[in-house]
Amino acid sequence: MSKRVDLLVGAQWGDEGKGKVVDVAGADVDVFVRYQGGANAGHTVIADGQKIVFHLLPSGMLYPGKLCILGNGLVIDPEQFLNETSDLFNRGQDRARLAVSPHAHVVMPYHKMLDKLQEEARGKGRKIGTTGRGIGPCYVDKYSRSGLRIQDLLDENILRERLTYILEEKNQLFTKLYNQKPLAFDEIYEPARKWGNAIAPYVDDTRALLRKAVDDGQHILLEGAQAALLDIDHGTYPYVTSSSTSAAGAFTGTGLSPHDLTRVISVVKAYTTRVGEGPFPTEDFGEAGEKLRTNGGEFGATTGRPRRCGWLDMVALKYSTELNGADVIALTKLDVLGGMGDIKVCTAYELDNGDKITTWPTDTGILSEVKPVYETLPGWNDDISGCKSFDDLPENAKSYINYIERALNTPIVLIGTGADRTQTINRGF
Repeated sequence: MSKRVDLLVGAQWGDEGKGKVVDVAGADVDVFVRYQGGANAGHTVIADGQKIVFHLLPSGMLYPGKLCILGNGLVIDPEQFLNETSDLFNRGQDRARLAVSPHAHVVMPYHKMLDKLQEEARGKGRKIGTTGRGIGPCYVDKYSRSGLRIQDLLDENILRERLTYILEEKNQLFTKLYNQKPLAFDEIYEPARKWGNAIAPYVDDTRALLRKAVDDGQHILLEGAQAALLDIDHGTYPYVTSSSTSAAGAFTGTGLSPHDLTRVISVVKAYTTRVGEGPFPTEDFGEAGEKLRTNGGEFGATTGRPRRCGWLDMVALKYSTELNGADVIALTKLDVLGGMGDIKVCTAYELDNGDKITTWPTDTGILSEVKPVYETLPGWNDDISGCKSFDDLPENAKSYINYIERALNTPIVLIGTGADRTQTINRGF
């Protein structure tokens, strides 16, 4: 049987509407996979008038009979995981089969404490804008080989042995560096033991499950969190997340091979937003930025923080399109631009010396100082939320879509015209 493995990644700084795109694609997908990040992600799905925010679980959980996987590349907060699964059960919406990799690392209470203490210690002007969910410290422990994995929670003796050593180290940090009280062993061990018992029914060999799904020709959708410009290697470091958010992270986070992949879907918001600190060349501090925020409901799904808003940045999008090897684009939130008047698109950056560049700078410091060079396109006033086909769109909206396709040399196969899964134009997705 022919394989079909789609990889869906965010093209900007996150919050592009990946959850909705996954949900729209869901009817045709057999296996949904989250492979990196943790509960710092927030994928919002609106179906049948109900709004559901997934922080850890794949957005395909609402589809009956599907397989949803949390891969080894994730860092899993057990409390968040159990809250989400319990909430779905109480709603009667726990419809998919859920499998968790035993090799995924565990976000522990001390990770969250360290996350907040480290952010406070950075001081004004140096803060990264972390969500405080413990993601970064957990990944640090993973790579320093002092972390706990899901499989460690399943054996009380192993958990006790490893946690004893880990807490000795962490308490040195808390007491001597941050002037905090030491953590008591039982206050960490007992909840962790109970988490292991609760998570145990979900634990499975996810790599083997995916291998079989590929060999059986099932349709697999790999669901990235955050986005390419927040990638730990290729993003606006240090204002990035702690995992590989570009397409390459899908392979280390699942155990799949690059040969298994058949298509990369790049999710692009029709304008640009960013949460937290870091450079954002097209950020608009005036009326347009506020209107985008209000009309687009641009508030963080995880933190509730208002998102920074601005115009579409083609320099950044060309970079992420190349980085991810995007085959097609899903364009979201086109409806938000209705009534904005003329629409600006950034086509280049101007440096302090007046030179203009059209390529993404490798120096984050330079990116913080550039001025956007805009091209102005005509907008539209029509409400497009009811449009069912490309031909139904206003001419200026169609021209905007065509402009993006030409600039990125990549076809736009899905267009979001509203929040609900039904408010979508499918152009061969």
